[in-house]
Amino acid sequence: MAFDKNAYFRQATMLLCSHLEIEEAMKECLGYLAEFMPVDTMYLELYEPDFGAIRTIATATVEKCEKINRLTRLPQHARDFMMEMWGLIRQGENFPTVIVNDPETDAVSLAMVEDFETQNTSLLVLALAIQGTFLANVVIDCHGKNRYTAEHSTLLTLLAEPLAIAVSNHLKHQEVLTLKNKLLDDNRYLHDEMKQRIGNDIVGENFGLKHVMNMVRQVARQDSVVLLLGETGVGKDIIANAIQNLSPRREMPFVTVNCGAIPESLLDSELFGHEKGAFTGALSQKRGRFERADGGTIFLDEIGELPPNAQVRLLRVLQNRVIERVGGTQTIPVDIRIIAATNRDLEEKTRRNEFREDLWFRLNVFPISIPPLRERKKDIPALVHHFIDRKAHMIGGSQHPVLASGAIDSLINYHWPGNVRELENIIERSLILSQGNPLRFEGAINPPAGFSIDESPAHERPFVELDDTIKQHINKALILTKGKIHGVGGAAELLGINANTLRSRMKKLGIKLPGKVHPSDRPAELYED
Repeated sequence: MAFDKNAYFRQATMLLCSHLEIEEAMKECLGYLAEFMPVDTMYLELYEPDFGAIRTIATATVEKCEKINRLTRLPQHARDFMMEMWGLIRQGENFPTVIVNDPETDAVSLAMVEDFETQNTSLLVLALAIQGTFLANVVIDCHGKNRYTAEHSTLLTLLAEPLAIAVSNHLKHQEVLTLKNKLLDDNRYLHDEMKQRIGNDIVGENFGLKHVMNMVRQVARQDSVVLLLGETGVGKDIIANAIQNLSPRREMPFVTVNCGAIPESLLDSELFGHEKGAFTGALSQKRGRFERADGGTIFLDEIGELPPNAQVRLLRVLQNRVIERVGGTQTIPVDIRIIAATNRDLEEKTRRNEFREDLWFRLNVFPISIPPLRERKKDIPALVHHFIDRKAHMIGGSQHPVLASGAIDSLINYHWPGNVRELENIIERSLILSQGNPLRFEGAINPPAGFSIDESPAHERPFVELDDTIKQHINKALILTKGKIHGVGGAAELLGINANTLRSRMKKLGIKLPGKVHPSDRPAELYED
């Protein structure tokens, strides 16, 4: 029966493509080649010019196969030959299979058979290349000398292209695995570094936050939805991190979303992702925050700021644990734990039809109310020392800052409208102003001249409308920050809201910037959309 070249090529190619692992594909291919030529072992070898050596990465026989990592150093004349061959391949030369019926006549083959202790052997050597890039050598051997003929060489050369593709795919797959492992290792390192910087302990967990931390420990090991309630600046994000770190998902992703900071037009795409071509500018497929949090936890901060459309889609995620990308038709299951946080009264918002009642009930599974700083002033000394240690390290300095006599008293007597975030800012401001002197906080917490705070008991003060209270609070923040709205130390950060949200409220309430305006917030930019 005549030899069918096409059938031979087709069958060998199918066997080479039958396995992702290259050594398995080599074993299958070698078993087929055994029908046409004498074979014992197939080797896959990479040349590494930096080491002047050949690295064997896989071997196969008809019975077994394995990955290996064996380096064989070459003598200088063998290195010169390999570099010459490499150069010719770059110039577009194609090499047929080389027959080496006596390894002692070939420097490279002699080095290899001596290292593998298979001197009494015959070899077929095929150099694999793609688009002028040398990939590897495929070597087949059999016991005894003078076993291979030109016909055997032709048969192996016919498989040069599928072998090169299989090897190229294998090398790229190994590169992806290496990068993936490197990324996982980097993530673990960064996660550990973050833990060390933030600390595993919550300041105040044995005093003002004792009840909160007891609830955190009770719910952390469950997958229940947690709703964190509290004023701006009380540390809801810190409590969310504590829940994650105490949960079985601690090594999985923890994705934070500030629902008030994402423009409404982009919110669906950010949360749920989009398909290529879903809208103008969607040049490629994008995974949303929920997909990125798969297997871990998603923290939805400022949940009360979600617009109605996003509320409907979030309700579906909570009910069915599936999402659908913008512009897509396929539902994607997600395994996530949801923690939400708000400084709003969501129950009141549902009564005013500003928040979906069914979503409120879905979120209100395990509410944790975090008390404001003015209700846990026993924590202030510990918080002060914590922030001094952290901020002093960031700002730098030859000496560790010390507190002036009575410095803590001025902090305890303050009413803390901005809570822990305001305390942190005051510590940082005081460290900058101290110039190495003992820290005093009176200048940092007292408002500038011309601005007064009514310190009389609440029941003796005249009742004012909500808009007036908000207006006074924003005015105070603007004066403290000298008119700076956005960025570090700006009024938006002090108030714990998005800079665009603050500008919108200022426009609505008719608030003007104080006399001295920060260069980054000139009047022309104040009310931009």
